[in-house]
Amino acid sequence: MKGFLSTVDYPLEDLERLLHAAERFKHAIDVSKPLAGRSVALVFFNPSLRTRASMQVGIYELGGNAVVLEPGGTSWTLEHRDGVVMDGDKTEHLAEFVRVLSRYGSAIGVRTFAAMNDWSEDRVDPVLNAFAKYSEVPIINLESAMHHPCQALADMMTIREKLDAGKKKVTLTWAWHPKPLPMAVPNSFALAAAQMGHDLTVAHPLGYELDEKLMETIRHKAMEAGGSVQITSDIDQAVEGAEVVYAKSWGGKHFYGTPDRDIAERAQYREKWIVDEGKMARTNHGIFMHCLPVRRNVIVTDGVIDSPASVVIDEAENRLHVQKAILAELMKVKPQNKRAAD
Repeated sequence: MKGFLSTVDYPLEDLERLLHAAERFKHAIDVSKPLAGRSVALVFFNPSLRTRASMQVGIYELGGNAVVLEPGGTSWTLEHRDGVVMDGDKTEHLAEFVRVLSRYGSAIGVRTFAAMNDWSEDRVDPVLNAFAKYSEVPIINLESAMHHPCQALADMMTIREKLDAGKKKVTLTWAWHPKPLPMAVPNSFALAAAQMGHDLTVAHPLGYELDEKLMETIRHKAMEAGGSVQITSDIDQAVEGAEVVYAKSWGGKHFYGTPDRDIAERAQYREKWIVDEGKMARTNHGIFMHCLPVRRNVIVTDGVIDSPASVVIDEAENRLHVQKAILAELMKVKPQNKRAAD
């Protein structure tokens, strides 16, 4: 592994190896310190609780040092586009920023959300790919415009812990939210569930479809792994007999750049598209999952998220163990000593 940008980049055996390593870290079977004497840069363009805390704790527990940077706050504002005349509000280009960090640390984690202005731009992950282009050390995607692979791997670990290994009936359902949100979490959850061979149902109202090319990949990965993919606009049908219900809101790609249109369109779904006790009663003793933060009584009712079926805190904990596994795996690659040439 030369980085961790999306689970799609790795075959199932690599993902399984990471999950097994995460289990060993979680149960203190592996107490190694592969980051001893090393530093990892964490670049946050956006707010974070679980990602930031779990990465900092994980790096420390692996013996390393975390360097946290917030462009426009604790570091300079950054430009990622090539060939631009930087006479505006951006102070430094990623070409220099990333290569300098590469000389200091053994890996770089980066978190950058979708701008949600232009779907054709967001879907190619311009900021994340600029980091990957210029970096001399592994890049870890801590959530980008299109993917959140660390979250998805923690989700897969949680399903396996709660329901044992093997194919499960998994439902990813859209939920109402007062404003449009990025697609990274649902994209990555659906992709990872397909790679693991689960029977996946994706439920959303018309107009809130996920990326067509990504859905082609998801169907292909499901077929390879012996799973299946279904799409529905009926949330009650989607949760019927499900063993896993994963709730997440996202914005419609057709509304990118016009959030007011999205907000007006989604208003009609407020009462129906929420995970409540009635929907969970239709499942096959299903567990409830969400990446957090979650708006109570908007995405999910108190009665569901506070019930024994809710595993959201376990998901959050498993972020720590999965990311330790990813870091440990990346440290197996001997870094090039660029500083020696200076």
